[in-house]
Amino acid sequence: MQDLPNLILVGPMGAGKSTIGRLLAAELSREFLDSDHEIQARCGADIPWIFDVEGEEGFRLREVQMIEELTGLEGVVLATGGGAVLREQNRRRLRERGSVIYLFTTVEQQLKRVAKDRNRPLLQRPDREQVLREMFDLRDPLYRATADIVVRTDRRSPRAVVNEIVRRVQRLVDPLQAKA
Repeated sequence: MQDLPNLILVGPMGAGKSTIGRLLAAELSREFLDSDHEIQARCGADIPWIFDVEGEEGFRLREVQMIEELTGLEGVVLATGGGAVLREQNRRRLRERGSVIYLFTTVEQQLKRVAKDRNRPLLQRPDREQVLREMFDLRDPLYRATADIVVRTDRRSPRAVVNEIVRRVQRLVDPLQAKA
């Protein structure tokens, strides 16, 4: 499985990109990277602070630079931020430099998973469900257009999702071997 391309996880907040990414990387003996965590580490500040000081536009510019850098690595599992697909430049890089896996989840599941999370600047409003629905309507077509594979994460264990990803990526890389 070492001949696999970079595996890049996209999807909305609460889809499980970081959790599934860590497990997938361990399963494949690969390095795991999370673009949001890398941005925070480089800035020495958390994402809410970056949003407060630089606004969403400032954060998105940092994200473009980080996606460019991280997708240039080889043999990694990369979890991207939920909004990474908003920029065509990011979508192009993700498609060119790896196999993109869209971790699909419903808005209802997102609400459950991020209910107590205060580290999500775009959700620091009383109308969280409406915000998530608007983001879903905008981003779902972008995730689908960018992805090689769509995997549903609702009501499934992270391990079950990882197993499905491994099977489906093997089929992408070598369709004949996957049937054996």
